Amino acid sequence: MPHLVRPIPSRPPARPESPRALLLGPLLAALLAATGLGATESVIANPTARTALALDGAWRTIVDPYDNGYLDYRLEPYDAKESPSGGYFLDRQQGSPSELLEYNFDTAPELAVPGDWNSQSERLLYYEGTVWYRRTFDRPASPAGHRQFLHFGAANYEAEVYLNGCKLGRHIGGFTPFQFEVTGRLRDRGNSLVVRVNNQRRPEGVPTVNTDWWNYGGLTRDVLLLDVPAVFIRDYVVQLKPGDSGRAHGFVQLDGAAPATPVRIEIAGLGVSAEASADATGLASFDFAVPGAALWSPEDPRRYDVRISAAGDRVGEMIGLRTISTRGSDILLNGRPVFLRGISLHEENPLRGARAFSESDARLLLGWAKELGCNFIRLAHYPHNEHVARVADELGLLLWEEIPVYWTIHWGDPATLDNAREQLTSLILRDHNRASVVIWSVGNETPVSPERTAFMTRLIARARQLDPTRLVSAAMEVHADPANPDRKVVEDPLAALTDVVSFNEYVGWYVGLPDDCAKVSWVVNTAKPVIISEFGGDALQGLHATALTRFSEEFQADLYRKTLPMLERIPQLRGMSPWILCDFRSPRRPLAGIQDGWNRKGLIGANGKRKEAFFVLQEFYKAKAAEAAAQAKAR
Repeated sequence: MPHLVRPIPSRPPARPESPRALLLGPLLAALLAATGLGATESVIANPTARTALALDGAWRTIVDPYDNGYLDYRLEPYDAKESPSGGYFLDRQQGSPSELLEYNFDTAPELAVPGDWNSQSERLLYYEGTVWYRRTFDRPASPAGHRQFLHFGAANYEAEVYLNGCKLGRHIGGFTPFQFEVTGRLRDRGNSLVVRVNNQRRPEGVPTVNTDWWNYGGLTRDVLLLDVPAVFIRDYVVQLKPGDSGRAHGFVQLDGAAPATPVRIEIAGLGVSAEASADATGLASFDFAVPGAALWSPEDPRRYDVRISAAGDRVGEMIGLRTISTRGSDILLNGRPVFLRGISLHEENPLRGARAFSESDARLLLGWAKELGCNFIRLAHYPHNEHVARVADELGLLLWEEIPVYWTIHWGDPATLDNAREQLTSLILRDHNRASVVIWSVGNETPVSPERTAFMTRLIARARQLDPTRLVSAAMEVHADPANPDRKVVEDPLAALTDVVSFNEYVGWYVGLPDDCAKVSWVVNTAKPVIISEFGGDALQGLHATALTRFSEEFQADLYRKTLPMLERIPQLRGMSPWILCDFRSPRRPLAGIQDGWNRKGLIGANGKRKEAFFVLQEFYKAKAAEAAAQAKAR
């Protein structure tokens, strides 16, 4: 039968808090307390900086709508029972002449990895179910004693991974990375990697069954075979110490290290370095001066080459140093007020009508946002590709990153909460060195109820436990005053727990007409900063008519012209991320000749052309940028 292997442990077991831990600062103490991550596997940080064999390219695939390769006729998994067969698709290379095999990977069609299957095959456009992927590879040369890990950037939504017929493990969650150690399991030639990917929506899933974006299935991000020394640097954090921009602090987590292993960190360009010894769990903490460090900002996205070495392993990464905080109704970047000139974004390249997956995709989309005049992007409604945050670091764009707790999650299901918490944990551990990331969002438009608030409260606590240096928010809902429908009220109980109050509003599109914006007043019962996380309306690029004709460019542009002054009447307004940069696919949008399966709220059409509203918002942001520059000059 197949040999079942548990995934590698995520981190060493959690230990009781010690006096030493209390001296490490809030970030490190929180991370020490959060070491027991259950099923979540702490992936190797910065995998693209490692020696790696890219397993991207053409993979053989078998579409399996009935899951025949995974479930028997009684709907029981083959790999979960004592059976010599091991399942139809678990890589039986040779069958006996009398054995009936009704599949053949070698003659099966191919799909590109990374990529979604929906956009690569017309017959799979709406497909939700199982697709089996197979790739063969030879083991690359590796120094004696090195270890190997299979790293997946993401697979939507559930993945079962088998190497040479043996199950490595399972991952749930369509947008977070995962990996398995395969040291000692590789053949010199002809290794067979098989992955079952299933993107069926589930009521108890995160996200749940009801969304307003395309359910792209497949191995949507890079697949790498990583090669590292026996003792290697698994994770690290380097950032400014809260309250002291002249010092950096953080940690390095080693894997396989003996106690007292020396660790060294250097910041090239500043001429500073520090050394520490790892404890019994492989953890080394740092706190050292960084005199003269230039702080990362949208105007000057300065980054430093941070180099970490320990026990023969060495890794480097470009990291920006900055602080983010709030004071009253202001958001402070490096201690100074900032207005977030933003836009929302889905992980989709509209020119292909496909999941965005590459660095070039990230540069295209973020370049459009820079052209719009943005310094801020809301990455909705799930963790986007790691390329996006890295390019945002380079370009100087602030980011809101989110997990897919969207609309009607199963609030009372403990497994659903665990799933959401694991996705949040994976996202934070992946991107905690990105200067661009300033807000962790725990959800979008979740209807208020005691069960929902308890669920979201736990997620907010988890975000703060893992990373107390960034802001936490969620896209909240709004309701009208029953006595006055033009009086919009924000009184979500989450507002008392988050750092900023964010909400979506669609006056003039789903509620009334653009002229109604002049009558609307907003009541936000908190002095905290306010970010309008969504507003807007649909327009088909190239459709021109009067400003009263819905779905015309003129209607959308008029809506923006009338919405912006309305929002500026909110005293605590400190940012916005209108919905949305580009048109994106959505099965909820069937209007023939207009939507045709696309949400048309983009300021850029599916053909890449700017709509009139793009230029309305661009002019508004130019004025905001000029205002900020004048204020900075006056300081």
